[in-house]
Amino acid sequence: MMPDLGKYADAVLSAYAVSIALLAAIVVLSLWRGRRVRAEMEDVERRRDG
Repeated sequence: MMPDLGKYADAVLSAYAVSIALLAAIVVLSLWRGRRVRAEMEDVERRRDG
């Protein structure tokens, strides 16, 4: 299943690892920011309705 990468194996596999880590970080930060913004919006709505 894994192709023979020869002398480039380290570079290719590390590039994959960095890419996966960056994608995971983007997802986590997006979820975190979404929760924060949602909480701020609920706070604004509570103050408006209260």
